[in-house]
Amino acid sequence: MYFATLTEIPILRGLMEAGMGKGPALALLLAGPALSLPSMLVIHTVMGPKKTVVYISLVVLMSAPSGFIFGNFF
Repeated sequence: MYFATLTEIPILRGLMEAGMGKGPALALLLAGPALSLPSMLVIHTVMGPKKTVVYISLVVLMSAPSGFIFGNFF
């Protein structure tokens, strides 16, 4: 999902008021800006396709467990 940097917090606040947990919210905050389409296109242009796939994989593999751990323990 693409959204501007200044609108992340109000969107997440609305989602959390609607029942979203803190863990998924943290994962969205960590991965959202890095995995927006414009940023992925720039990364692809600068680093190439193989490194872009590795970058996207690492963002997903780090933000999802971070959100899971935060949601379950804090």
